[in-house]
Amino acid sequence: MGNNRTTFAFKAANAAMAPMLRSRKDPDEAWAKAVQRAEKNAGSRTDESDREWIEDFRFLANCVADVPNLSAIGWLTTMMDAQARLENRLRIRDLHRAHPEIGEEPIIRPVFVVGLPRTATTLAHQVLARSRQCRGPRLWEMVRTDLQRGPAEEARLVKKVGKQFSATRFAPDFDHIHPVDATKPEESMFLLPHGLYHLLFHAPMPEYRKWFAARDTTVDYRYLKSALQVLQHGRPRAVDGSLHRWVLKYPLDLGEMASIRKVFPDATFVWTHRSPVTVMGSLCSLADLAQSLFVTTVDRQALGAYAMELMSEIVEAGRAFRQRHLSSVVDVPYHLLAEDPYTFVPGLYERLGLEWSIKDEGNLVEALERPLRDRKHEYTLGSYGLDDDVVHRTFADYERMVSAQNFYTRRTR
Repeated sequence: MGNNRTTFAFKAANAAMAPMLRSRKDPDEAWAKAVQRAEKNAGSRTDESDREWIEDFRFLANCVADVPNLSAIGWLTTMMDAQARLENRLRIRDLHRAHPEIGEEPIIRPVFVVGLPRTATTLAHQVLARSRQCRGPRLWEMVRTDLQRGPAEEARLVKKVGKQFSATRFAPDFDHIHPVDATKPEESMFLLPHGLYHLLFHAPMPEYRKWFAARDTTVDYRYLKSALQVLQHGRPRAVDGSLHRWVLKYPLDLGEMASIRKVFPDATFVWTHRSPVTVMGSLCSLADLAQSLFVTTVDRQALGAYAMELMSEIVEAGRAFRQRHLSSVVDVPYHLLAEDPYTFVPGLYERLGLEWSIKDEGNLVEALERPLRDRKHEYTLGSYGLDDDVVHRTFADYERMVSAQNFYTRRTR
């Protein structure tokens, strides 16, 4: 199916950059050159400690190079993103070596917001991250992780990162589906080097999917912890003098809670729940838009089937973890959050051991304004070869769990 969700400027840019696709023929060489550029930009050489990281991204580059209908911009942004992530890794690595005390920073009782995408994870994340006792890593901090700098330097970095993520130039629908602001807390996928986001939002890559399924992802979350330690070191504490509790959000962490628990044993997971029938159309629309920036054509029927497979897998992994660790998971039914947020959210704060204040209520008012701005986002399940019955059958057990939670929570309020 043709790509009709991007601008003429995107198509023109792709055509102009087409010669750059030649480097796709030798992805190993292309990645080796990117590593050299990363070393130069970071002012630091890679060493044995970086070997696994470099090899993992070399594998990803090969998988991307094999994608049919890969666009020039899709290939170039893949290599640029991988290079930028390596630069950030070298910066974090060198800071830990220069200041060993950074590695002693305790990450206390972090909160991970998880759930199927499009289930109000963003709303829950924004509300919790604004608590006086919490902090969410902002987009520019995750892309350019460093110790605290002066206001002028930070403003420069914010502007630079903002330009880097100006995808709305090529796909204006992003403004309605998932607006990005470099100054605000964002998804921790911008720090995690690998994940299902490569498959869902770029292109299905069978070899990468098999590789990721067999991967021990604790290494990724140890890296996430090392980055949070840098962002915590030397920065102001909470108003009561205690360490902030980090609030992180990446919906697809739902399938990785067991790995997260190994690195953050006192973590709490806030799991947002919503009927998959409502979720899947919106998720497919988001994936469709993201993939349209990566490949020249998006097969929407295949995308729908693929998204169903991936999401059913992570839901089952999440349910299995929840059964073993009920005390670590706080359930947030979407309908209750939407129907009466001014009652539900203070109760959520209480369950997480956070204090609710008038300022928090003001933050909630601001956070609730965003969904009202997103009503232009239109989609149908049928566009992706799906219908209500297929989704109901696929997620039958999970839907029963969601319904039971809605009923139980209403009775106990």
